[in-house]
Amino acid sequence: MRADSSGCWISHLLPSRSLVRPCQVTPGSRPKKTRRRVKWVWNEGSSCQRRAQPGTLCAKRGWSACSSASETRDRFITADTNDREQTELCVAILGRILQALDPLYLARNCRAELQRGVNHSDNSVKVLAMSQVGRIAEHSEAITEILNNQNLLKDVIHCIGVEKISVAKEAIGALSKLAHTKAGLDALFQSNLLNDLKDVMSTDDVIRYRVYELVVDISSVSPISLGYCANSGLVSQLLGELTGDDVLVRATAMEMVTTLAHSQHGRLYLAQQGIMDKFSNMIIGAETDPFSSFYLPGLVKFFGNLAIMDSPQQICECYPAFLQKVFEMAMDQDPVMTGVALDTLGVLGSTVEGKQVLQKTGEKFQRVLTRMSQLAMNSATEMRVRSLEALTLLLTLPAEQQTEDLLGLTESWFGALSSQPVEMFWGFSTQPFPELHCGALRIFTAIACQPWGQKLMVATPGFVEFIVDRSTGPSKESKDAKFELVNALVNSKSTAEIFGNQHYLSLRAYRREGPYYVTAVSSVTVEGAD
Repeated sequence: MRADSSGCWISHLLPSRSLVRPCQVTPGSRPKKTRRRVKWVWNEGSSCQRRAQPGTLCAKRGWSACSSASETRDRFITADTNDREQTELCVAILGRILQALDPLYLARNCRAELQRGVNHSDNSVKVLAMSQVGRIAEHSEAITEILNNQNLLKDVIHCIGVEKISVAKEAIGALSKLAHTKAGLDALFQSNLLNDLKDVMSTDDVIRYRVYELVVDISSVSPISLGYCANSGLVSQLLGELTGDDVLVRATAMEMVTTLAHSQHGRLYLAQQGIMDKFSNMIIGAETDPFSSFYLPGLVKFFGNLAIMDSPQQICECYPAFLQKVFEMAMDQDPVMTGVALDTLGVLGSTVEGKQVLQKTGEKFQRVLTRMSQLAMNSATEMRVRSLEALTLLLTLPAEQQTEDLLGLTESWFGALSSQPVEMFWGFSTQPFPELHCGALRIFTAIACQPWGQKLMVATPGFVEFIVDRSTGPSKESKDAKFELVNALVNSKSTAEIFGNQHYLSLRAYRREGPYYVTAVSSVTVEGAD
């Protein structure tokens, strides 16, 4: 897009299937007729551009259009047409144009156009207009302009209730950006806009939870923003959903609360409201609730997130029902429950403190390890992969965290998986399933920097040769996983001593050549040979 000497904006509109060329005519000649009303506009030189008359669309296949900035805004944003192709083309072109405009310019000069775009009958135009509102909200100067336009903000709020989810997501995103400033928080929660939010919430359950999503997004930004949301009563209303009669609504509310708990100030607020104790009691009472399978996974994920963000030991000691339930779910025959338990165990055991907490449970965790080994060998592919991922996290112990006790811990866990665990996982890595192949290689990568793991590899006949064999695992993912294993071995200080000089040099050569190296094969062709 460029401006000519008269200040008029020249837009070379690109059609979907052919290039657009400016119409070249000589003075005195007559241009060809088109199917739309067009005005010819002379520029300096021997070329002219066609200008669409007011009320016509600027985007038609094969056209070039010249118009003022205000005409372009009006035609693109407020064009009402039943031609879906025209509308999509207009939106695509204007999206490029608006991205080049300064948000402050948009806020000052395109208020009415943006509002008409937000209220447009076509959803793609709504999304385009609200994306520009989001850009304005991120601009330190432009945001003041939009905060003074209560009608526009009200229309954006009502877009949360639109059936099309993409429109609602864009509205939530724009309002969330707006609330990153105190002025934006004041506008949303200390004016009539709060009533508009509550009116939109009353539409139905789906729309209500879209507003909750906005509230959680805003609350997660800072303690101040959480204070605004809490004072509005919307956070309390969300927490009240946790004890509702509808079990599906309760499960959805738990997901929202889990998101709120990702921030430290959010966790502090939930603790002050007694939510952790309430969730712990819900886990205990799940035994007698026939519908507990709907919300138990959410409860376990909630405490799992708390443990990894705060302290595994503190969470497991304060809420012992959580870890007990995880062990029970790991032994459950329901694949949903088992999968959540595996993921949670992996997250817990990814830290040193979490490993120590699990080890303290003694025989209970040993039974769980046996169960994980069985799932890795005999279950659906998805469950096998999740089991391998959890075991990888449990067995990983970086060099800087290695102590004699922790090395003994991971070695005992690995040995508890099978009488011959190396052979078991090696068998997985030779199967024609990329997910299992890479999952098994990551297990070996986890123990590759631990001396006991290296000794087991060397003691297994043919395994060292397998590591440097490039013919195994032809896919890119497999080659990357194999290279990570080799890299972990080369970086370990104990590899040279345990593997021996010859094998160590082979590993270094493998790493030097990279993951995708192919050995060149020479061949000779003799003329006249069959």
